[in-house]
Amino acid sequence: MAVFSNKRILLGVTGSIAAYKAADLASKLTQAGALVDVILTEAAQKFVTPLTFQSVTGRRAHTDSDLWGNEAHVLHVGLGHTANLLMIAPCTANTIAKLAYGQADTLLTVTALAATCPLLLAPAMDGGMYDHPATQENLDTLRKRGAHIIEPADGRLASGLAGTGRLPETPELIGNIRLILGRDGWLANRKVIVTAGGTQEPLDPARVLTNHSSGKQGYAIAQAALDAGAQVTLITAPTALKPPVGARVMQAQTARQMLDAVLQESAGSDALIMAAAVADFRPKHLAKDKIKKEGGAPQIELEATDDILKAVSSHNGGKTRPKVVVGFAAESRNLLENAANKLESKNLDVIAANDISAGDAGFAVETNRITLLFADGREESLSLMSKIDAAEILIERVAGLLG
Repeated sequence: MAVFSNKRILLGVTGSIAAYKAADLASKLTQAGALVDVILTEAAQKFVTPLTFQSVTGRRAHTDSDLWGNEAHVLHVGLGHTANLLMIAPCTANTIAKLAYGQADTLLTVTALAATCPLLLAPAMDGGMYDHPATQENLDTLRKRGAHIIEPADGRLASGLAGTGRLPETPELIGNIRLILGRDGWLANRKVIVTAGGTQEPLDPARVLTNHSSGKQGYAIAQAALDAGAQVTLITAPTALKPPVGARVMQAQTARQMLDAVLQESAGSDALIMAAAVADFRPKHLAKDKIKKEGGAPQIELEATDDILKAVSSHNGGKTRPKVVVGFAAESRNLLENAANKLESKNLDVIAANDISAGDAGFAVETNRITLLFADGREESLSLMSKIDAAEILIERVAGLLG
C-alpha cells in the first residue's frame, strides 16, 4: 500500500491483555510496506515477548533494558526523530497519565517526549477505568497538545465486566494510522465524493432489481482518496463491506436516492468519482404486497432511472459541477467505443472502462483491468491488478487533473 511504503512507524506496547493484538497490528503494518520498530514496557512483556515482534517485523524490538545499554544516550532520540508516527496500542491508563504529566521513566515515555512525529494512542483498559474523570482529563490534556486518540470499543472486558475499554480490531487501528500518514498527500484539503455499490430498485416488499456490483472498487477508491489526504464522502448502495475509517458515509439504496445525495454533496466539492453501478431501469409500479408465484409470472413494466452524471453537469446551470468528474463504464461488448460515447455525452473528465465479461476483472472479484479515457483524448490501459492498486492510480490521475 502506497501510504505505508517505507514509512517508519514506532509502535509502543504497554501492559494490557490486549497486547496480543499489537502483534497482529505489527505484522499487518509490515506486510503493507511499513518499517515497524517496537518498544515494549516491562508490564507489556508479561503478556507478550520481544521475540514475537521481532519475528513478525524482521526488526529489533526494544525494552527498558536498552535504556541503560550502549545506545542509551541516543536510542530514544534516534527512534523518536526518525519515525513518521508514534502509536501506542494498547495504551493503558497508567501510560496515559505518564504522557499527560511528561514523565520519562521508561524507554517508551522518554521516546514519546523526544519524538517529533504525530502521536496516536489507542487506549485499552478494564471496566470503569476509561470513563474515570482522571483518565478523561489526562486524555483531554493530550488532545490539546495534538495527540490523536482512537476511542476504545464496547464489549466484554478481561474481568468479565461489559463496558468501554476494548482495543479496536486491527483494521480500525490501521485505518486511523492511514489517516495520519496520508493527511499531507496529493489531495490534502480537497473534497472528494465517491459512489459505490449496486443500487437496488424495489419491485415489491420482498424483492429488488439490482446488479452484481460488490462495491469493492468504489470502497478502494474512497480509501485511496483518504490516503491522499482528501475529505471523503462515500455515497454507498447496500454492500457487505465496512466503510474506510475517516470517510463520511451516506446510504443510498435506489438511483433516485443516490441522485439526491450526489447533487447535495457535489456542490463545492473538488472531484466526483461515480464508481457505483446505478440501475438503468426500475419497476414503473411498486407492488404493495409480495407478488405470489401462484398468480403466474408477472408482467413488469420498467422505466428509466435518472441519469446522475448528466444531472451533475446540468444542475444549477453547471455552476455546482465538481472540478473533476470521473465515470465508470462496465461493458460486456464494444468496451472502448461505448466508454468513449459515455465520456462525451455525460461531459466527463475521465472514464474508467472495464470489461465485466472477463472472469478475473469487474464485478465481485479482487482484481480489475481498466482503461482510462480522458477528455483531452489521452488513453491509458492498466494491466490486471488489484482493485486497491487500480484505485491508487486513479486517485493519482485525479490529483493530477486538479493540479
